[in-house]
Amino acid sequence: MVVIDGFGVGAMPDAGVLRPGDAAADTCGHVLDHAREAFGRPLRLPALGALGLGLVHPHPDLARRTQLPVAAGRAALGYPGADTFAGHQTMMGADFSRVTVARLGEHLEEVTAALRAAGHRVEPLDGGPVLVVDGGVLVHDNLEADPGINWNASARLDDLDFDALLAVARTVRAVAPVARVIAVGGHADGPLPGFVRPGDGGTVGLDTPASGFYRNGGLQVRHLGAQLDHTRQLPELAARAGVPVTLVGKAADILACEAAVRRPAVPTADVLAHTLEAVRAPGEALVVANVQESDLAGHQRDPERYAQILEQVDAGLAALVALLDEPGDRLVVTGDHGNDPTIGHAHHTREYVPVLIHRPGAPGVELLPDAGSLADVGATAAAALGLDPAALANGTRIPEAGAV
Repeated sequence: MVVIDGFGVGAMPDAGVLRPGDAAADTCGHVLDHAREAFGRPLRLPALGALGLGLVHPHPDLARRTQLPVAAGRAALGYPGADTFAGHQTMMGADFSRVTVARLGEHLEEVTAALRAAGHRVEPLDGGPVLVVDGGVLVHDNLEADPGINWNASARLDDLDFDALLAVARTVRAVAPVARVIAVGGHADGPLPGFVRPGDGGTVGLDTPASGFYRNGGLQVRHLGAQLDHTRQLPELAARAGVPVTLVGKAADILACEAAVRRPAVPTADVLAHTLEAVRAPGEALVVANVQESDLAGHQRDPERYAQILEQVDAGLAALVALLDEPGDRLVVTGDHGNDPTIGHAHHTREYVPVLIHRPGAPGVELLPDAGSLADVGATAAAALGLDPAALANGTRIPEAGAV
């Protein structure tokens, strides 16, 4: 399974509730439009075209016909907002319906108390809803997801090492009611308080793209998720059945499975290389890979960079397709949310995502009905591995996918 992070194919019906302009979000279409204008040519996506992307998105630069045996459709997100952690957990079969949406400013007392009990120095930044811990770590609302979904603990790695930052984030995680607490360390263009700003919905936090973390190299990230029953998610289900599990890229950071081989990576070339290596191994296996740089390009509002990453991903998908030729093999390409770099802000966008399934040995091409949740993608993958989708906490196999 290859997850192109932040790759949406058009706004969901409720996309404009938080930000009305998001009703026009279309990551795929807008990147294709911009690429044609910027490069003077259509974006070259032959593998995604062969996998059926043009069957689920009407853009004229996408091929409408394919010779590959594929099933192609779209999935609604099936969780609140638009978030990588929630998206991947849902995709793996978690029930995310009980996650609380909360701003850090609503929980300053308990977070401050927990940090001080752990021996940290804590003070509010300029008296506002951002905490400064040990003089170098900012604890704040995440401004890149929808308001109240995630909190961050951020620091310059010039000021302290990542393990010290992670200790702060873990203390916050222990009392946080939100889906994810993210430890983010990197090299900024200046002191972090200079990049703190208000966000949507009353949030306040570090403008991470503006800080330079994403472009200055050395970025380190750890995602600390809410308590979920990971035993009822696809990786654990597969591992218990004796199926080897490999988690690549951001998937290695945010998915739980003690038996999994982990290949964390951010550069797309590394993610693709690790994925190909895992797929080349003999025997049945579950490989879940996340391409993160597409999402980073969305946050940086850089459609040209996004387009370049898509072409790089496409070449990697072509190599994967060439490796998968047994009737039981499956390649699933999807996304976790949208991140339209042309929409006018640096947030994720609430969009449908593609569900493109390469099925060697299956006759013809199948157009799938819209899946109600990303959990249905995980349930479909479970069925392809011969596992019982009902063993997952959430999700129903997409009708007919892989059945012919």
